[in-house]
Amino acid sequence: MRRDSRLSVALHVLLHMEDMGGVVTSEVMGRLLKANPVVVRRTMAGLRKAGILTSVKGHGGGWSLARTLDTVTLGDVYVALGTPALFGIGPRDESPGCLVEQVVNRSLQESLDEAAALLMQRLHGTTVADLGRRVRRSQPRTAKKRGRSVSPFP
Repeated sequence: MRRDSRLSVALHVLLHMEDMGGVVTSEVMGRLLKANPVVVRRTMAGLRKAGILTSVKGHGGGWSLARTLDTVTLGDVYVALGTPALFGIGPRDESPGCLVEQVVNRSLQESLDEAAALLMQRLHGTTVADLGRRVRRSQPRTAKKRGRSVSPFP
């Protein structure tokens, strides 16, 4: 089963955009992410609709942050992407005639619902800026000791 990596891509893009400042083109982001600029644009379009990004067409255009990342939660980004499936497991048959399979399905669904609620609580409780702070704390100490300001973003 193929994983949906749009949330990871979107968060990666937002953190790079904050670090770069100003307007960033899909082509530049595509090179940074080693991804097709069309895929980057599709991912960013949902963020624009949600008011997280703005875009300008034409020469000198591109994408920019519409909000500061301390006001954007991981849950906001997830919702902006259209709430992709959280889990890749589920029942074999949605409406089984077998009593055993009905009990199995009900039990699995209850567990998945609880896990989804917990995950959404965590996503809505973490801002994208929180991730940026984690990145900056992870940068090599040798660069800090030498007094150089080294961006943790490649």
